[in-house]
Amino acid sequence: MKADLNKPSAMRKSTRAIHGGGLEHSIYGEVSVPIFQSSTFAFPSAADGAARFSGKQAGYIYSRLGNPTVNALEESIAAMESGFAGVATASGMAAVSTVYIAFLSHGDHVVATNCLYGSSRVILENELSRFGVETTFVDSSELSNIKKAMRPSTKMIYVETPMNPSMKITDLAGAAAIAKKHGVLLVVDNTFAGPYLQRPIELGADVVIESLTKFINGHTDVIGGMVVTKTEKHYNRVKKIVNLFGGSMDPHQAWLILRGSRTLSLRVDKAQENAGKMAEFLKSHPRVIWVNYPGLADHPQHEIAKRQMDGFGSMISFGVKNGLQGGITVMNGVRLITLAVSLGGIESLIEHPASMTHASISMEERNKAGISDELIRLSVGCEDFEDLREDLDHALNLIGRNFESVDRLVETAAVLDTGC
Repeated sequence: MKADLNKPSAMRKSTRAIHGGGLEHSIYGEVSVPIFQSSTFAFPSAADGAARFSGKQAGYIYSRLGNPTVNALEESIAAMESGFAGVATASGMAAVSTVYIAFLSHGDHVVATNCLYGSSRVILENELSRFGVETTFVDSSELSNIKKAMRPSTKMIYVETPMNPSMKITDLAGAAAIAKKHGVLLVVDNTFAGPYLQRPIELGADVVIESLTKFINGHTDVIGGMVVTKTEKHYNRVKKIVNLFGGSMDPHQAWLILRGSRTLSLRVDKAQENAGKMAEFLKSHPRVIWVNYPGLADHPQHEIAKRQMDGFGSMISFGVKNGLQGGITVMNGVRLITLAVSLGGIESLIEHPASMTHASISMEERNKAGISDELIRLSVGCEDFEDLREDLDHALNLIGRNFESVDRLVETAAVLDTGC
């Protein structure tokens, strides 16, 4: 079937990333969307101003409520996600919080993936619970766990797949069927895959969340979030909450993310190729106990990933010998790979979830979610694979050596490099 080249939503996915979200009417024939760095917009007349405020007339009022540059980004991501429309937010967590506030009330119940991004879980567990919202956390890679946790008061199923950082996969079509049967929303955090590899709305999800900071921007230089909905009704609700609570995106922020998104397919393809090779390398390394990467044939949900994703992505989690100390050794031993949180950039990043991104979750709950002390999360970037392999091999081979202290690890590694 030929794509309708006049409609971004009908274009093939690589083309959508490049051409989606262009302004309908250019001012000077510009190819790049301009930055409309204006807080407010003039009305042609008092009647026009009143009509815009009442919603009877389209047009811009104030950048917290809508901005041409921000709207261009929203249209682009919505097209990539196959959704009705998108709402950009100041951060990924602003997107998560907006969805919670928009669709949950006192007395409601949520069934959520137990292995979530730390802050997403903490809001449900510690903050929304103060307002009478209850959450049951389950391993959603087993659909039976979702079914068992459903209650009459359940209003939302909230899943993250691939899970952060365990890399387990939730069957989205199966989760959507459960949500439909019970008349509840299925919300999917799609950050680890992104719309180039996975489009949850096509599989039955009602709402999709993206941290634009990660793969969609891809250059580790800006923060942002996006909520994409399947229906106009849900879009209107999300848009209202963002406008009221003020989690709106800045136009310069939107322009940077839109620029980054144009190379999404190129970056993801390269990083994913590197990740596949890295997963195989790690499997054979004597200092590595286990590797979780959906592209490996022995991954428990490998077949589900093949069915619902267009590729396996560039995120890997793996366990190293010597537990916590082994993880610290690797963190301090890398030289090319950057020790930093976040993911999805052109550069490779490595972190230790138990002491960093998920440290706010209790050890008992971390263990239930599979976030063990030896777990390392690796976001594979676009560098030459051999450079990445050599760097990680060097760091792994430091495990078990008798250093005077962890603080001296990098200094000792440097001496070893000189052959002394």
